[in-house]
Amino acid sequence: MTAPAAPQMPPSVGPPLWLLAELTYRCPLQCPYCSNPLDFAQTESELTTEEWVSVLRQGRAMGAAQLGFSGGEPLVRQDLPELISEARHLGYYTNLITSGLGLTEAKVEAFAEAGLDHIQVSFQASDPELNNAVAGSRKAFDQKLAMARAVKEAGYPMVLNFVIHRHNIHQMNDIISLCDRLGADYVELATCQYYGWAFENREGLMPSKAQLEKAEAEVNDYRRRLEADGSLMKLIFVTPDYYEERPKACMNGWGSLFLTVAPDGTALPCHSARLLPIEFPNVRDMELRSIWYDSPGFNHYRGDSWMPEPCRSCDEKGKDFGGCRCQAYLLTGNADNADPVCSKSPHHDRILAARRAADHATAGIEELTFRNANNSRLFFRG
Repeated sequence: MTAPAAPQMPPSVGPPLWLLAELTYRCPLQCPYCSNPLDFAQTESELTTEEWVSVLRQGRAMGAAQLGFSGGEPLVRQDLPELISEARHLGYYTNLITSGLGLTEAKVEAFAEAGLDHIQVSFQASDPELNNAVAGSRKAFDQKLAMARAVKEAGYPMVLNFVIHRHNIHQMNDIISLCDRLGADYVELATCQYYGWAFENREGLMPSKAQLEKAEAEVNDYRRRLEADGSLMKLIFVTPDYYEERPKACMNGWGSLFLTVAPDGTALPCHSARLLPIEFPNVRDMELRSIWYDSPGFNHYRGDSWMPEPCRSCDEKGKDFGGCRCQAYLLTGNADNADPVCSKSPHHDRILAARRAADHATAGIEELTFRNANNSRLFFRG
C-alpha cells in the first residue's frame, strides 16, 4: 500500500460517517432484484481479514461512526466474528445486513459476544411459497422466521426488511401483520430500486401507480392502528422515486456521508457506483483518507461545477444535487445528465414510459431473470 498523500481536504467535504463493508458478493439466494453488479462473478479476490481490519481502522480514524456488514451474504465470511470484534474495539456502531440463511442461534450469540449492535433480517414475502420463489431457495422462509425470532430472543432490536415490488405489494397488510406477530421493532418496506438485476427486471418488478397508492394507504392505516394499540413497532415505507417529479438527494450527495468498500477493495461513494464509466480507487493501492478526499473518483460529482443544464441553473440543486448519477447513466447513457426522474429533465419521458409499462405489465415470477445460480450458489458450513 502506498504512503498516504497529503490530504487536500476541501472545506466543504466532511468525513465519511457511514462505512459500508460489502464483504462478499457470494450469496445462497438468487433474488431478481439483487443490487450486486451483473458481472459480480468476475470480481477479483476478496479482501483478506487483515485488509478488512486495516480498512476499519482507517475509517474509524477518519471519523466514521456507523459500520454496516453487507454483501451478498456477509455470513459467508468465516472471519465475520473477528471483524465484528475489531469494530467493537474501535468504537463503531455495527449493523449486520443478512438474508438469515447461514445464521444459527449459536452465531447470533457469538456475534453478540463479539459486540454486534444490530441485525437486520430480510424477507421476500409474507408467505413461504412466494418468498421462496423470489429468493430461489425452497427453505428460505422457515429459516428466516427462525432467525428473526433468535435475533429477538438474543436481545437485539428486531429489524426486518422487505423489498417491495409488483409481485408482493398486494401483501402489504399480511407483511405488516407478520412483523407484528413476530414482535418486530422496525420494519423497512423498501420499494425496489432499479439498479443491478432490478434494472434488468424493471418491467417485471415495478408496481403500477394504483398498486403503490393502495399499498401506501394500507401502510398509513396500519400505522394508525399500531398507534391506537400502543404498539412501538415503526414502519418505514420507502417509495420508488420513479413516481416522483423531483429526484432523491441520492446518498445525501456524492461523497458526502457514505463510503462503500466492495469485496475486492474498490472504494465507492455508493454501492452501485461501479457501474459508472469512472475509475474508482482500491484500498489495496491507496489509504482511505486519500481516497475520500483526493481521488478523482470521489471528487467527480462533488459540488455543482460538473452540472449541465437544467441542473446548473436550478434553484433546487442544493436539495437534490442533480439526483442519482447511476440512474442518470442507466436511463440516458450519460451520468452527467439530470436524473430523468426530475420533470425538468429532457429525458423525463423515459420515466413516464416506465410508468405506462408498469400499468400494463403481466410478467410472472417465472419470467424474471434471476441472479446467476451457477456463479453464486454457495452452501453454508457450520
